[in-house]
Amino acid sequence: MIGFIQDDLDLKLLVLYIMDRAAGPITFLQLFELALCDAGVDYFSLTQAVDHMVATGQLTLEGERYAITDKGRRNSQICESSLPRSVRQRCNENLIQVNEALRREAQVRSQIVRKEDGTASLYLTLEDETSPLLHLALLAPSPEQAQRWAQVFQEAPSTLYLNIIRLLDQPEEEHHETK
Repeated sequence: MIGFIQDDLDLKLLVLYIMDRAAGPITFLQLFELALCDAGVDYFSLTQAVDHMVATGQLTLEGERYAITDKGRRNSQICESSLPRSVRQRCNENLIQVNEALRREAQVRSQIVRKEDGTASLYLTLEDETSPLLHLALLAPSPEQAQRWAQVFQEAPSTLYLNIIRLLDQPEEEHHETK
């Protein structure tokens, strides 16, 4: 199968299209998987295109994640109609799952801070689209324990949130009984 992406310019337009619609910064692997919506994409060409786009200020690289710049966003919006509609549709379909994961990642966060005494502080954050729902700081006996707690929180943040709300919502009589 021959793809619509035939040259370096087509590939850059595809990257800009994807990055303009990503809900946040993404890894190269995520970008590569999204770009595979067209058979004309290969790993080495994509690597070169992305490196060039970082060098020309259309993308930024922070840590292991790429983000689109204002310059890249303007270029994407000007040139997006140059991509075939079928390619754009496949990109949009593939972006649904990635964007869902990016939004969840932004809403459910944990941070572990190691302390000199061998313990660790664990900071948990749960947010919705508009406001924070939960900020919690816990002292863990070890960084490993903090990591286990963080993993449980990452897997089921609403469970912790709802259990805290249930505890706080108990009638006053039940609080006295549990003492």
